[in-house]
Amino acid sequence: MIDSLIKERKRKLKNIRDKGIDPYPASSKRTYAVIGVLDSFAKLSRSRKKVYLTGRIRALRDQGGVVFIDLKDETGGIQIIFKKDNLKDFDFWKENLDLGDFVEISGPLFKTKRGEKSVEVKTFKLLVKSLRPVPKDFYGIADTETRLRQRYLDLLTHRELRELFIKKSKFWDSFRAVLKENGFIEVETSVLEATPGGADAEPFATHHNALNEDFYLRISLEIALKKLLVGGYEKVFEIGRIFRNEGIDAEHLQDYTQLEFYLAYADYSDLMKFIESSYKKVIKETCGTLVTAWKGQKINWGRKWPKVDYYTIFKEKTGLDLDKATEKELFDRGVKDGLKPDKSLGRGRLIDIIFKKIRQTLVQPCFLVNPPVEIEPLAKRVHKEPGKVARFQVVACGTELGKGFSEANDPLDQRERFQEQMRLRERGDKEAQRLDEEFLEALEYGMPPAAGFGVSERLFSVLMDRPIRETVFFPLMKKRN
Repeated sequence: MIDSLIKERKRKLKNIRDKGIDPYPASSKRTYAVIGVLDSFAKLSRSRKKVYLTGRIRALRDQGGVVFIDLKDETGGIQIIFKKDNLKDFDFWKENLDLGDFVEISGPLFKTKRGEKSVEVKTFKLLVKSLRPVPKDFYGIADTETRLRQRYLDLLTHRELRELFIKKSKFWDSFRAVLKENGFIEVETSVLEATPGGADAEPFATHHNALNEDFYLRISLEIALKKLLVGGYEKVFEIGRIFRNEGIDAEHLQDYTQLEFYLAYADYSDLMKFIESSYKKVIKETCGTLVTAWKGQKINWGRKWPKVDYYTIFKEKTGLDLDKATEKELFDRGVKDGLKPDKSLGRGRLIDIIFKKIRQTLVQPCFLVNPPVEIEPLAKRVHKEPGKVARFQVVACGTELGKGFSEANDPLDQRERFQEQMRLRERGDKEAQRLDEEFLEALEYGMPPAAGFGVSERLFSVLMDRPIRETVFFPLMKKRN
């Protein structure tokens, strides 16, 4: 079926070219977007100013000597009318135009008897001949695989999806504005790293031909930004892509956008106040409200966010005291909860996978604070409680939606914690962090006390109440056979 439709459109393309018409010209005379004409319709109608519109044909209704066409651009749609008496080559274009073609038109504006704002076409130019039929607006694309693989068709047929990505742009712009208003500078750091660091994740590996060296795609923005604190900057942030070679689910992608910022001479208590205020500004700017919907529940971002102690809630939900629980007890608990823990996992990873089940019970926004030191190798220890780290997570809707901590800046302590991570790697934990000699060298020159924070586009997907793959333009998918 599709092959015959394409063949027919190619026949029309040949007709157009045989007539000496370029079906793909480089320019147009567009003077207004559709929304501009609709908003100033009365004024433009009175002025008789020549208006040029461009857009894609989304509907064709042939009534003999008159053809009614729905023309749409990014801003909206308007009815245009071809009349045999007005248009040279009317019969030719009537025969050779299709849904999906891009055209340029001009002519007087008027309202039909039903009051519909319209354009009576006097001059016409083909801008693009479409060779494949576009799905109709009413039916769209039902198959999820097709929607995600051919995202441009999904966007073309669903205006609300296009609006979602406009909101996403506003989401990142709002974070950027908050940080710049507070004196942060935006920076860019390398995507390729000799030693992947800053997170517990398995990296993607690549080879640099010119240097004849293997590198990794970064799994975090953290290490490079901390080096900038050593270099004298005090407020830095980056919004960039990071890459993690891990599983796909409703919350995880392998490449995604993350914001990280670092603030010298601050700790995680200072940071929590700033984050709560910033999130509320960003969410209000993005969603227009501080009460959003998630899986049929109302999430109130506007209230004061409580602090939830990691050790306390862990004991409440599991009966295990993290000050005393052995690695075997944690492993057995993981088995009991059906988490299928691997024997290569150390204490920190076992605690983390058990807690992820507990975290699902935290629906309203809160700060989860002071976890065990084993699960956060880059955070500063809590003063007088060295078994804990000065870290918080923004938790809502049962998941982590941001993480910050007072940054570890004691180079000797950081080395010991990296060495423990390397022992876990030797046991088989592929996500354990690596010892990064270049970062340790930087810390030995001295990094000021600082707080850092990271948030990914998972927050946006939760605000939109959609799986994260549906909130990115082109999610990576398996190749077609």
